[in-house]
Order: sequence, then C-alpha cells, then structure tokens
Amino acid sequence: MDLTSPIQRCSGPIGRRSFLEAGGLSVLGLGMSDFLKLQAQAKAGNDAVVDKDTSVIFVWLPGGLPHMETYDMKPDAPSEYRGVFNPVKTNVSGIEVCELLPRHAKIADKFSIIRSIHHEFADHGGAHKRMMTGRAPKTPTGTVNDAPAVSSIVKKMLEGRGGKVDMPVCVAEADSGRSAIDTFAMGSAWLGAANTPFMVSGDPSAADFKVDNIGVKNEMETRIDDRLAMLEGMDKFRREIDKTGAMEAMDSFNQQAMEMLTSDKVREAFDLSKESKKTRERYGMTAYGQRALMGRRLVEAGSRFVTMVWENPFPGKPTPKNCAYNWDCHAVNCHVFDDFRWRADVFDQALTALIEDVYDRGLDKKTLIVLGSDFGHTPKISERRGTKSGVMQPGRDHWPKSMSILVSGGGMNMGQVIGATNSKGEHPVERIMSPNDLWATVYQHLGIDHTAYLTNLEGLPLQILPSGKPIAELGGVA
Repeated sequence: MDLTSPIQRCSGPIGRRSFLEAGGLSVLGLGMSDFLKLQAQAKAGNDAVVDKDTSVIFVWLPGGLPHMETYDMKPDAPSEYRGVFNPVKTNVSGIEVCELLPRHAKIADKFSIIRSIHHEFADHGGAHKRMMTGRAPKTPTGTVNDAPAVSSIVKKMLEGRGGKVDMPVCVAEADSGRSAIDTFAMGSAWLGAANTPFMVSGDPSAADFKVDNIGVKNEMETRIDDRLAMLEGMDKFRREIDKTGAMEAMDSFNQQAMEMLTSDKVREAFDLSKESKKTRERYGMTAYGQRALMGRRLVEAGSRFVTMVWENPFPGKPTPKNCAYNWDCHAVNCHVFDDFRWRADVFDQALTALIEDVYDRGLDKKTLIVLGSDFGHTPKISERRGTKSGVMQPGRDHWPKSMSILVSGGGMNMGQVIGATNSKGEHPVERIMSPNDLWATVYQHLGIDHTAYLTNLEGLPLQILPSGKPIAELGGVA
C-alpha cells in the first residue's frame, strides 16, 4: 500500500499554518546583528548538546493507530462510535486499555499514555511529514521532506559523541521494499544525505534474514586496506566546491560502512542469534517482535535513536482478505475489528516484551520508548465494501484531530494518562498538545536543546523545533 496515495481520505479541514510552525525565518523581522548572532549559534552547534548516555526506541505504526480500539476507548459512546471491544482495568487504577491487550494491562505502571496530541494533516503524506519533522509541511501530501526528520537532527547533533562512534547513531528498521528513506518521511532535507539513518530492510524473524553491508571475511581485509588508501588519495577539490552536501554524504557513508564492516561490536549488535531462544520467543517470532529485540540490542550497544516500522506482523505470509497490510483501517481496506484481532496479540506481545526487557536490564533510565503513528482514526465508524473482501465491512478513516501516543522508560514518570479527548474521542479537551511537545520531550531526554538553531544549505539559521515544550507530567523538565 502506497502511503502517499491513501484511500477514503477524511475531509476534515486543514487550517492555516502558523509562521513558526512552517519554520520560516524572515531577515526582515530581525536586525542584522540578531540575524548574525543566530547564524553564529547555528554554526557553533556544540553548545546545544549536553553529553548524556541516553537513547530512544521509536515504534512507528504507519496508517494510523486506531485510538478507539486501543488506548482511548469510549465504552459509553453511541454504538456507531464505541466499536465492539471492551476496555479492561490495568495494574494502575484509572488506566484502561483494550481487552485484546492483556499484557499491556499487567505492566501499565511501566508506561504512560498521551491522549491529547493532535495536528491538522489528514493525508498520510502530510501527516508523516508533520509527525516526523515537528514542522507543518509546505504541501499536505507526499512524503519527501522539506524539513529534516527528527532522526536526522539527532544524527547531526549526536554523531561522534559519547565515545561510541563504531555504532551507527540512528538506525531504522522496515519491511523489504519499504526501506527507502522517503517512504515514511524520514528524509534529512536541508541537513544533507549524510544525516539519514542506517536502514535495515527485511523481516528479522525470517530464517534467511541478514543485514546487508555488515561483516567482512578475513581474506578481504587486504582489499579493504587498499580501498582505504585509494580513498585517502582522492582529490579534495570536488568536496570543497560541492554545495549540495552530496560529497559530504559520500564521505560519511564510506566511513560508516568501513566502521561497520570491520567492527565485531557492530556485527554482534545486529546478530539476533546471540540471543537465547527463550528471549526471542518472549518477544515473538514475528516482524514486530524481532525488530523490537534488535532495537533493544542496538541501543544497548550504543545507538542513540532506533526507529522500527511495524506494518505487517507477518510480511512473508498472505494478509487475510479482511485485513490491511498496515494500520490504515478504512472499511475499503479492512474490517477494522477483524484487522485488530489479527494483529493485536503480536502487537501486545512485542511491545510489552520490549518494555519489560528494558526495565529488567536496567535500561529504563537511559532508554525512552515512544510509540506513535501518523494520526488516529475517525471516532465514528463507517461502512464500505472491502476492496479485497468484496463484502460490506466496518472501518475508520483518517483522523488527525485526536490520537494516542504511548511512552515508556527514559527515567520519566510512568503509570499515568496525560490529556483527554471528549466523550466520543473526537478531539482533545484536556492538556491539548501538538507533536512538537512530544519531540521537545525526546530532544531533552537526548540532551539536545530543541530551541537551538542549525544552518540550512543556504546558510540560514533555522530552529531545531519551532515550537513545543517538554511534557511536564513526564518529569525531568528543567
């Protein structure tokens, strides 16, 4: 399914974007001395980072998590809103989740749910860009970024820090054929291609899974030495005149590739066979579960920001006719309730195993887990004929006006619900926030000053995050 060509797009209004949200900076609104000061700050950069041994595991659910079936259920709403599932109590008083998430219910003290984040982009493309960058995109469709994704900013700010340069700072895991940098708006835009994540493609639960470009045989070591000598002797002139960042990217990729080819630590971090059968089965032998396990291994080894894309839990098997490839639960795509029944147990197992493992291994102070998606889905259920099933079935359409985000660990305050939507799950009514408040929290956790500036390719200073504040209820706010 092409995220840039959604079916049955919701017709909710797209409001006027604010100047700051669009990331604009007008020299006309600044004195020259102010402008030069910001430019100098952007070029310096170092003052914007506090060295911290912290990391983020970012679980991304393309298509939109149906908040009414998961973390924001409305059992008292009319039947055309509430759906067929019931909420269940958890081990924390006042927190309820869907009955299909029994493992969640046992560890609610280890996560917090944010119910009041929202934005205005109802298309997958615009929503991906809005969520991934912390900025309102220039166009409401398409997934090619006009601003850097958060992962690219993290790589720019943290690469080479902390003494763990042999591990890639940012890694992204996705299905085969879905790992292009623009598929989920993870592009680096004006930061240049050198600041994109290292992409891992494929299903790590498959018997033949391997990570490309990692590992080297002994007989190739001499060739590598020769290759390095040749690279060192290349003419630097092209790099000096290059203004697009392409040559810088090539240098960065060459360096990263050589480090990963020759590092036992990197090779072992990606090698899931180093884990016991019991641990692998604890996460589940699925794409969700084994990506989660790899994510834990990577941050433990020194990576700082790992994105794992969870679409089809069984990408090597046919998707049932009444289910969707990812979380895009329109009625034309799937039967929303049957679809969630199909993926709920895998989702429940993988996410809770990751959370428990992070806590069990004492990583919960340094590692923050964030689970989110492009938007929520319409509180009111619609009914359409399924494209694959050929029968009338219930579904929910795109809905950026309300969504649910789950966070865990990071040394923050867990076991709480932050914010609330109205009685039908339509829009937030308490503690209203934007995606930027989430990213301000993430940047703070990583030791990055989100109010600092970076310089784009034209030499203009642009703020890392144009708005937003760390979520105070989670704690750790300066």
